[in-house]
Amino acid sequence: MAGDKLSKNLEEIRARIKHVAERSGRKQEEIELIAVSKNHPVAMIEFFRKKGINFFGENRVQDLLEKDGQLAGVNWHFIGHLQRNKVKQLLRLENCRMIHSLDTLRLAREIDQRAEQYNKIIPVLIEVNVAGDLNKFGLAPNDVFDFVQLLQQFKNIELKGLMTIAPYVADPEKVRPFFQRLSLLREQLWAKGYHFKELSMGMTNDYEVAIEEGSTMIRIGSGLFE
Repeated sequence: MAGDKLSKNLEEIRARIKHVAERSGRKQEEIELIAVSKNHPVAMIEFFRKKGINFFGENRVQDLLEKDGQLAGVNWHFIGHLQRNKVKQLLRLENCRMIHSLDTLRLAREIDQRAEQYNKIIPVLIEVNVAGDLNKFGLAPNDVFDFVQLLQQFKNIELKGLMTIAPYVADPEKVRPFFQRLSLLREQLWAKGYHFKELSMGMTNDYEVAIEEGSTMIRIGSGLFE
């Protein structure tokens, strides 16, 4: 019965992604579904992996390590606030495919040094606090261009794009301006010669609006697992 519910969740989300993408003049293949598996058992991760989900997101390094030890070959995205003293553990994993939450130069330096130590180049996204929420991490939009310039010194970091977490509100239309701001910021960086494509924005309650505004990665937890 649980499997039936999870299958239905996934079918509905894929159908919505396809519908919203087509409505917005986009292709479904342009949008990567990141299954946010925090607080959920490895059996569910294995279930969704067999259903074709390629990437799973965790927001605590210890949880990610524990789950990775029980599963073979899962592609992980780290989506939570990353402390510098956890970078070594995270980058030791061969299949940590992306960090969504780069937000300080000190963290960038630590990631770069550890990546060099393990002979890898790690894809990252800059976390942007578009809403100006004092309770959230991330750079202010006006600081992103200077930060991107500073990142050019690091040879083992590959900047792939931007990430934001919109405020949780009942009406997703109210967060559209935040997604629009992140999309505009990417365009402005493109105009300055920084050609990356990824926009990680949109979660269970607002991913349709995020897709309409150009998201290339949506992070879905409860919509899949509950």
